[in-house]
Amino acid sequence: MPGATAQTAARRASHVPVQPGVPLLSVQDLTIGIRGSAGRSVAIVEGVSFDVAPGQRMGIVGESGSGKSLTLRAIAGLLPKPVEVLSGRVEYGGADLLTMPAKKRRTLMGPEIAMIFQEPMTALNPVVRVGDQIAEGPRRHLGMSAKEAGELAVSMMARTGIPDPRRRARAYPHELSGGLRQRIMIAMAVSCGPRLLLCDEPTTALDVTVQLQVLRLLERLCSDTGTSLVFVTHDLAVINQTCSELAVMYAGHIVESGRVAEVFRQPRHPYTRGLLESAPDFDRPDRELIPIPGFPPNVADRPAGCPFAPRCGYVRDHCTEAMPPLAEVAPGRLSACYESDRLTEVLA
Repeated sequence: MPGATAQTAARRASHVPVQPGVPLLSVQDLTIGIRGSAGRSVAIVEGVSFDVAPGQRMGIVGESGSGKSLTLRAIAGLLPKPVEVLSGRVEYGGADLLTMPAKKRRTLMGPEIAMIFQEPMTALNPVVRVGDQIAEGPRRHLGMSAKEAGELAVSMMARTGIPDPRRRARAYPHELSGGLRQRIMIAMAVSCGPRLLLCDEPTTALDVTVQLQVLRLLERLCSDTGTSLVFVTHDLAVINQTCSELAVMYAGHIVESGRVAEVFRQPRHPYTRGLLESAPDFDRPDRELIPIPGFPPNVADRPAGCPFAPRCGYVRDHCTEAMPPLAEVAPGRLSACYESDRLTEVLA
C-alpha cells in the first residue's frame, strides 16, 4: 500500500507534532465524576496521572468499577452523560485535548487516536457493510476516493487475518462471528495509521483461542507501525502478554505503577498482590488461589483514608486517616501505600 503510506506520512506531518522527549500522551491529575447541585460533585476517578511514550504499550488493570474504562473514554472524549471531566489535563503531543476546540479534537480521532471497544456488535453499524465501515475513515481523513478506500479496507481485513476478505467486506456485522467482528473493529481503528490506540477490554467476550489470536495481532500491528497502546482490562494475563508498563487502579485511583515484569515479580501494593495471588497460573495449576476478601467501596461513599484499607491485611491505624500519596518506592515504581516497605517479598 505505497500510496496509503505516503498519504499517512503527509497527514501525520500536518497534525500535532510529537516533540523529542515529550510523552505522546500525558494524563495529569485527571478527575472524572458527576456534578451535583449546590456545587457538590461525586468523583468516580480521582487524581489519575500517567504518561505514554511514543511506541510504548501501557496496561491499566483493575476490578470492574475501578474507573479504568472511564479513564480511557475521557481520553477519547466519549464519556457517557452525565459523567464528565471535573479537573485535570489530557495532553496529546503537548496539546490539551480537554480544552481543544471540539472540531479540532474530532480531526484527531481516527487519524491520530483510535479506539477499539469491548463489544463490536454495539460499536459497529448493523445496517452498513463492514467494508464500507472500514473505508469511511480513510475517505474522511486521508482524502481517498471510494475505490481507493475500498481496496484499503480489503487490504486491512487481510492484514488482520480475516479469510476471504473481499467477500466478507460485503457482509453485515451480524453475519460474522464475534472474533471476526473484533478483527473488523481493529481494521477500522488502524486504517488511518493512528499514533495512539486505545483498547477497552477488546478480548473479554472472546474465547481463549480467539483472544490469543487477537492479542498477537495487536502486538504485531503495534510493532510494525510504532503505534502506542493503552490497553484496559481486568485480566492480568492479557497485560503480561501485551504491555510493557502497567497501572493498577482501585476505587478510582491508581494505586501502583511500573514495568509489568517488575510489578508481577514484586508487587508493592496489597491490592496488586491480591490480584496476582487470586489469579490462576496455568504453569502451576496446583498453586492455591487466595481471594481478596470483601468488596470494592461505593465511589459515592468511599471510606476515609485508603479505599483498600477495609480489605487489606497490612492495614494500620494511619491507613484509615488519609489517602496515601502515589509515591516512588523504587526506580520507576510508584505505590500508594503507607506500608509498601513491608511488601518486599518476591512472588514465587
